[in-house]
Amino acid sequence: MKYYLAPMEGITGHIYRNAYEKYFHNIDKYFTPFIVPNESLSLKTKELRDMLPENNEGLNIVPQILTNNAEGFVLTANKLKQLGYEEINLNLGCPAGTVVSKKRGSGFLAYPEELDRFLDEIYKINDMKISIKTRLGKERADEFYKLIEIYNKYPLEELIIHPRTREDFYGNTPNLEIFKESLKLSKHSICYNGDIFTVDNYNKIVKEFPQVDKIMLGRGILANPGLIDEIKENKFITKEILKQFHDEIFENYTILLKEDKNAMYRMKELWGYMSHIFTNNKKYYKKIKKAQKAIDYKVAVNSLFAEQDIIKGAGLFSNEE
Repeated sequence: MKYYLAPMEGITGHIYRNAYEKYFHNIDKYFTPFIVPNESLSLKTKELRDMLPENNEGLNIVPQILTNNAEGFVLTANKLKQLGYEEINLNLGCPAGTVVSKKRGSGFLAYPEELDRFLDEIYKINDMKISIKTRLGKERADEFYKLIEIYNKYPLEELIIHPRTREDFYGNTPNLEIFKESLKLSKHSICYNGDIFTVDNYNKIVKEFPQVDKIMLGRGILANPGLIDEIKENKFITKEILKQFHDEIFENYTILLKEDKNAMYRMKELWGYMSHIFTNNKKYYKKIKKAQKAIDYKVAVNSLFAEQDIIKGAGLFSNEE
């Protein structure tokens, strides 16, 4: 089995990726938060910093592009090629309203003819592997039957499927019936993505789809960075390792952003996931969220680590009332 880290905007940048690799070292591919093409000759400063090879040493990085413009995709792909990247991922899954309203991400799925023409153009790029991360459709899961016909026309490196529609957002449950159909219909190697928060979630997918040999995890890893170790070795993360992991990310954000207050706001996004694996986490998480000064943030975090425990086998939403 190969394990991929899903791109999570604002969280899984190079600071997070490097810390994760240092402490856990079990991701086969790191997919970057999406890049939106622009007409300049270089990437935006923030995007470039995240993609620079020196900021990703020892990591297998796959940049992700979000666009419905073939020319923009090709231009950005060439910028990434100059940095040494050989594989790119096309985002056809993002459900955010601001993305969908511009006919990007999962919003592009509602226009299969345009998508087909777009893919025809981008797959003319030489010496660049292109994979796709997709949802089942914009509004209905059965839209996927048309989409899979389109995907089968092109030489995808692999197809990563999150078996929800855009309208599902992250609600409902993944549509495993359509996913099962996709395994029969697709000509391409398929990676499963969606709602793997615990070992039980993982085991269910592997048991039901034994032919799947690639799994992408996103929110489950953010909630429990030790999840893959649990899956592979029945080894549980300790508070000591999690605290070191947290401190490394916080320190490097502080260096990058030149102020611990700015670093604190980045960390709050991560705690929206990571708090779930602690016992009695709600009052501590509330203090973390309310903190306006880095010193208050640190006190709240230190109190959580000192006074509460990690729940073995817990994952996102498993500690909800």
